[in-house]
Amino acid sequence: MKKYPSIGVICIFIVLFLLTAPFPGHSQEVIKLKVANFFPPVHKCSILAEQWCRDIEKQTNGRVKMTYLPGGTLVPANQSYEGAVRGIADISLSSQQWIAGRFPLTEGLYLPLGVKSGYQGTIMINAWYKKFKPKEYDDVKVLYMNCAPPGVFMTLKPFPSINDLKGLKIRAAGDTAKIVTAMGAIAVSVPMGDIYEGLQRGVV
Repeated sequence: MKKYPSIGVICIFIVLFLLTAPFPGHSQEVIKLKVANFFPPVHKCSILAEQWCRDIEKQTNGRVKMTYLPGGTLVPANQSYEGAVRGIADISLSSQQWIAGRFPLTEGLYLPLGVKSGYQGTIMINAWYKKFKPKEYDDVKVLYMNCAPPGVFMTLKPFPSINDLKGLKIRAAGDTAKIVTAMGAIAVSVPMGDIYEGLQRGVV
């Protein structure tokens, strides 16, 4: 497994969205929310998201009930943002890199800014959002943003240099596909939940 910090700055920025429709003010009616997540159920991001749902239910003494739908079962990854906007999901985990062109200001953060960890990237993107409040998010209520750590290549066999990427089929999403192509590899779009099977079958 090779790590390339320069790819890490093309971080997958993930945002959780909440529709801006107001909730009942003092009503005792139970608020039911559908929470969509494109990560597979066993992924750490999915496990933490489900834990967050259960925590909300506990802290509201059951007044808020969360139906958690992982693995893209409610909306697929490339429709996760639009799913929140249209009300298919009340809350949706989304990645801007899946929706090229919709977040032009955010895409500036994909540039090589020297991000060395997911923690550092998360601090950076939340400070950026708090300061600039970009209008490209006006159709939703942003709950939080977080950033992935520097990207890595996971291959079936080791390669000693970046030149050995030439001709390899690498699973890459969004703008990351452009980086992979520039390195001489073949970018292949495979849903996150199908990556392991794709490796087994030689699709990637």
